[in-house]
Amino acid sequence: MSVVAKAPKIIIINPIDRAMRKLIIGCGYLGERVARNWLDDGYETWVLTRSEEHAARLAESGLNPLIGDVLDLGSLQKLPQVETILYAVGFDRASKRSKRTVYVEGLRNVLKENRGKFQRIVYISSTSVYGQDNGELVDEFSAASPSEDNGCICRDAETVVWEHFRRADQDVRTGEAVVLRLAGIYGPGRMLAREQQLRRGGLLSGNPDAWLNLIHVEDAVQAVLAAEVRGRAGETYLVCDDQPIRRREYYAALASQLGIVPPGFEDLAADAPERRRFNKRCVNRRMREELCVELQSPTVIEGLRHLFEGQQ
Repeated sequence: MSVVAKAPKIIIINPIDRAMRKLIIGCGYLGERVARNWLDDGYETWVLTRSEEHAARLAESGLNPLIGDVLDLGSLQKLPQVETILYAVGFDRASKRSKRTVYVEGLRNVLKENRGKFQRIVYISSTSVYGQDNGELVDEFSAASPSEDNGCICRDAETVVWEHFRRADQDVRTGEAVVLRLAGIYGPGRMLAREQQLRRGGLLSGNPDAWLNLIHVEDAVQAVLAAEVRGRAGETYLVCDDQPIRRREYYAALASQLGIVPPGFEDLAADAPERRRFNKRCVNRRMREELCVELQSPTVIEGLRHLFEGQQ
């Protein structure tokens, strides 16, 4: 009797099952909320996590956790075939790995080890890829020429995505990609540090007239869900609210919700670099028109009001 070698331990499912299966790599503040939406909609939702404790908690809520790491090739081979991957890996300073290694090499590993096992990936990037700092309006067609290291890493990770899906020598259909460049996320559990900062009093540092670009986490979730369904393959979308806000106005609005006096800012020296930096103003027109996202918190003023009303 001949001996048949065992096949690699990879989950094989038929196309109908694949269509009802999702995978989240990076199940944190944003990813876990997307996971719960998919679960509520009846999808079999898998999540990759490095923590056994986190895996146990996710399993209790009905999700399917897998223990693994984007830098561990062996653990990536066991990922299931799915219709969609949400890639929302954040940076954990406790991991003792560089941000570039996690963001760029980790993403490259996932794409390589799972070629042909998914139909679409929604990749979470950042508006830090824009280096404009004079208050310019930016959209998806603006130059992505970051000056800070974080922005360079995010831009290089986006390049990994596009290089993977644009290679002409691939003999296996690898699926399609949509990139979302998210503004700063705020929401429940994300305001404590800012609250404590204001309650301590004292002057804030930095340029009070610099622009902030923000998005409420629940609106970010809706953008992800919409991008999976309506996002055009090979395209990038800016995810932010309708109205950038000056730092001074943001902290005044937050102080108002806390019932405390608005903070002041330290005087900037005439030659201070911050004095000449105003950041950029992000435009969400494409997100609204192509993804058809209707924001629950069109501005951070409304978002903060809803957030603190919910805590009362």
